[in-house]
Amino acid sequence: MTENKLRFYNTLTRKVEQFIPNEEGKVAMYTCGPTVYHFAHIGNLRSYIMEDLLEKTLRFMGYDVKRVMNITDVGHLSSDADTGEDKMVAGAKREHKSVMEIAKFYTDVFFEDCRRLNIKIPDVVEPATNCIDDFIRVIKRLEETGYAYESGGNIYFDTSKLKEYYVFSSHSEEELLVGAREDVEEDVNKRNKSDFVLWFTKSKFDDQELKWDSPWGLGYPGWHIECSCISMKHLGEYMDIHCGGVDNIFPHHTNEIAQSEAYLGHKWCNYWFHVHHLNDKSGKMSKSKGGILTVSTLEEKGYDPMVYRLFCLQSHYRKPLEFSYEVLDNMSAAYEKLVKRIASLDREGQVQKEQFDAYRQRFEAALCDDLNSSMAITVLYDLLKADMSDATKYALAEDFDRVLSLRLTEPRGKEKEKEGVDGELEQFILEKIEERRAAKKEKDFAKADAIRAQLLEMGIALEDTREGVKWKKV
Repeated sequence: MTENKLRFYNTLTRKVEQFIPNEEGKVAMYTCGPTVYHFAHIGNLRSYIMEDLLEKTLRFMGYDVKRVMNITDVGHLSSDADTGEDKMVAGAKREHKSVMEIAKFYTDVFFEDCRRLNIKIPDVVEPATNCIDDFIRVIKRLEETGYAYESGGNIYFDTSKLKEYYVFSSHSEEELLVGAREDVEEDVNKRNKSDFVLWFTKSKFDDQELKWDSPWGLGYPGWHIECSCISMKHLGEYMDIHCGGVDNIFPHHTNEIAQSEAYLGHKWCNYWFHVHHLNDKSGKMSKSKGGILTVSTLEEKGYDPMVYRLFCLQSHYRKPLEFSYEVLDNMSAAYEKLVKRIASLDREGQVQKEQFDAYRQRFEAALCDDLNSSMAITVLYDLLKADMSDATKYALAEDFDRVLSLRLTEPRGKEKEKEGVDGELEQFILEKIEERRAAKKEKDFAKADAIRAQLLEMGIALEDTREGVKWKKV
């Protein structure tokens, strides 16, 4: 462990606090994963980049981190207030596929986006559909202890049983609901306006594709229960850090706390880490607005995904970030200049330990100051201008990139050797690349992404560049 003390903003207490884990040297960390009904847009991915930065900072400081992520493949309705259509069902109807086909395809695409953005895959990734028995067990206990009730065929959590429900804010219920969604409808089955669904039965949606037997009838879980159960399954009764976007604060994370602490009988999670929205000139990016700006879109326009990662790291996670291609062009030029400067360093020679330690201390101090990634990058620029050996500069850049993950010291300008690829497989890959090019020309982007995912399953990653499509083994 290091001498620096990590401090970051805790949404629960509404202040920057020193991080102290429940168990010395170990961190139990949970990330709200994607609802895999569509492509993740770059606004979604900003949250995962900054959460990745937090995890890598913790590891850089010597913590043993166990990070868990759910995959929502059932139960997330189009309104966070338990109204509207299941997003997975909507995705299946849109593409004339089964819900599980949709879930598999978009899960694969999501993790391919993570790979391209150099986001570490969490230690545990658990789809909601794997944990139905866990959901039922917890809901039964909540019902037995009086925290849950049946009404209109569904099982609801009774928020009136809590001493405090709105733990994150002093805002009124009406303000919070409007902030979550504009299309909130009243559910007449609820005893209290703030109650939420733990389990839906066939009385809710007769056309729901995924249903399971339960003590309350054939049905499926609500969205909020899955994160509580999946985190407790893999991290136990006490959690250190829970992550998500600011739009998860209410009602999703508020409801997670309510049901988890009612079930456990004690405080559940000490630190809540939330990342602010990515905006464009028209406001917050979202799928409901129509067009989806994805990592693939950026690559098709010739941008290295690392340029978008650098763009995110140059801004603080608690501030809204406005996207524009003009800013991305400037960031692209800065990134190319940075990696060329590092590539030009002479790696031979002695690393000067005293200077190495001093700059490492400055870099870590910036990150410990509420995850100030922009200042951490400034430290990188400073050392490249400093009076020290090239070997020391290169060693520091390599060390810092364990956290920044900008691929600062990876070989550039040439593909990795294609070991183990015979002529027949190479011909197949080239045919698929041409088939994908034709699909994109016809604006059949679903087919193009399916081809990319097919090749990735074979261990072949595609990269769209200004010079054309390149491929490599992964």
